[in-house]
Amino acid sequence: MLDTTDNSIAGIQADINKAVNAIETIILGKPNQVRLAVCCLIASGHCLIEDLPGVGKTTLSQSMAQVFGLAFNRIQFTSDLLPADILGVSIFDPKKQEFKFHPGPVFAHFILADEINRATPKTQSALLEAMEEKQVTVEGETHPLEQPFFVIGTQNPLDQSGTFPLPESQLDRFMMKIQLGYPDPDAERALLSGGNPRELMYQMQPVVSIERFCEIQAAVGEIHCSDGLLRYVQHLVHATRNPGLFVYGLSPRAGLAVVQASRAWALMGGRNHAEPGDVQAVFAAIADHRLTPAEQHSSRSIDLINGLLEQIAIP
Repeated sequence: MLDTTDNSIAGIQADINKAVNAIETIILGKPNQVRLAVCCLIASGHCLIEDLPGVGKTTLSQSMAQVFGLAFNRIQFTSDLLPADILGVSIFDPKKQEFKFHPGPVFAHFILADEINRATPKTQSALLEAMEEKQVTVEGETHPLEQPFFVIGTQNPLDQSGTFPLPESQLDRFMMKIQLGYPDPDAERALLSGGNPRELMYQMQPVVSIERFCEIQAAVGEIHCSDGLLRYVQHLVHATRNPGLFVYGLSPRAGLAVVQASRAWALMGGRNHAEPGDVQAVFAAIADHRLTPAEQHSSRSIDLINGLLEQIAIP
């Protein structure tokens, strides 16, 4: 069990804040998006970033791997990418008269699946087992992945040419989806007047060791969630299953993700228990990419989700 004294929680919070502050020296003017991405990482989830090219999706991903000292691999998804290019292949060794497995780039702590929706559905599905089971199966043989294991997928808006929509099963593997958007004027001025963010990122040193990072991930599971808080999450999840609002509601996997991310957000706030405010902070990022508005609604899913957060009573 985690020692939930103030000093222990405060120490963990201080380490998380050091990592967040380091990332924010590279990703300017996006404090909430940075904190959500870090929350997703320490909650052992995977994150999807959808936005236009050039707004910092790749830089955010690499910065997170740098500050936590995680082995990083970038996989550039293209229309001709094959599953074997991700997972690896077994090649026959004539000297030993046996097949030897050669691991693909998915064998790392931190995977950037860059422009994931430019690959074909068959190639996209190569990540399903890795993201859910933390293992891959090639030619009937199962290979465990590095631990910890985290995937950030970036995708361009679906109205851009050469994109394939991610299927619901793939989207459901991502705990959160965030959007960076354009920087505000002050942040963009600081960006233009400063050094190259990519060069600054390469100079970053880890501020949290892998061992400490694993301790932080383990600590998330020890954050207390009351019965009232779990009922609140349940009410929110059930509210999305109204066919008058969304085509399909949130799955039980999504409900578990809300609870886990709320625990992580509470830990980032220096508390040993989750509160309704933690649920509200992470709920939209978890629900938005999983929900499609019903035909009679012209509103975006995020607007309907924010409406539910206002309507559902807090216990």
